[in-house]
Amino acid sequence: MRTDTTFKRAFNDMIDIIRTSGLGEELPSENALRAQLGVSRTTVRKVLAAMSARGIIISEAHRRIIREQPRQIERYPKEETLAISEQVETSFMEWMLRGDACPGTEINEAELARKFGVATTIVREFLNRFQKYGLIERRQNAGWVFKGFTASFALELFEIREMFEMRSARLFATLPDSSPIWKQVRAIRAAHLELLADIDARFQDFSELDSRFHRLIVAVAPNRFIESFQDVIAMVFHYHYQWNKRDERARNEVAIGEHLALIDALESRNIALIDHACRSHLTSARETLLHSIV
Repeated sequence: MRTDTTFKRAFNDMIDIIRTSGLGEELPSENALRAQLGVSRTTVRKVLAAMSARGIIISEAHRRIIREQPRQIERYPKEETLAISEQVETSFMEWMLRGDACPGTEINEAELARKFGVATTIVREFLNRFQKYGLIERRQNAGWVFKGFTASFALELFEIREMFEMRSARLFATLPDSSPIWKQVRAIRAAHLELLADIDARFQDFSELDSRFHRLIVAVAPNRFIESFQDVIAMVFHYHYQWNKRDERARNEVAIGEHLALIDALESRNIALIDHACRSHLTSARETLLHSIV
């Protein structure tokens, strides 16, 4: 199961790499792709074979050439690319949204395990890991309870988020042209423009793109503690603010524009521009979150 999940995630990432290149261009070596995709060489070869079988790439004298651009429909669904722990997190957030959870909502481990199709121990591990953020609480002999989001919680969260995202954004100014991060930046720009072109029908897809974008920002400075903190970031910013559906399309369109402005700033390598674009977007995101809590 894990190998299949890893392959599907790498396949989707390879689509992003190919979409930033032109027809007739040669793909990087297997070693380079292994580093970019963060998988084994065996998985890279499996992905390349799948791309070849679909006619997306062709082999010429030990070179792999892009024959045609992959279509968005060829991507594996997000739920098929997630590890079990991530599947439980996604299922939990969706359950909270559908149930219109509010402070005091009881959480039953066994019931959630049946709904998500996983072992109770996996649900318990997720809840144990998440309770440290103060959003849920374990009650003696009474299961779990959702404590809810407050304005003070959101403001505390933003203090930390601003510190590490501003720091990471500035580091883009120091990246060499050869860094694989720049291909990811171009791919994320293309995804934003694609969503913007179909915003009326797809504005609800922004949440996932927003998560990908902010994870890319912090990926420039890998840090295990920051990566762990991204879990609660995902919960608050990519699920909770969806509870307020007022002007959702307009808010998401504005956020896309802010993301594109920040991408322009990152590619300029100008620290002053990066600081301004990053701070402007974070300020706007903070206001959006606070309005959703009220």
